[in-house]
Amino acid sequence: MATRDTGGQQRSTRSREETDEVEASVDTEASERTKEVTDDVDSLLDEIDGVLEENAEEFVRAYVQKGGQ
Repeated sequence: MATRDTGGQQRSTRSREETDEVEASVDTEASERTKEVTDDVDSLLDEIDGVLEENAEEFVRAYVQKGGQ
């Protein structure tokens, strides 16, 4: 009976280690994905800033026209 308990604990420990590895992997993947999305959003915001700096008046006119329709 004691042998079964030890075997179960080993399985439980191994399973726990595997779970920790998977969680660490998921955390790393999520972190990388979050960084990619943040970089994409920053890039888009930079592009919008660039357009607004060059064509702010035209952008505002277009926005007002769309809003007034």
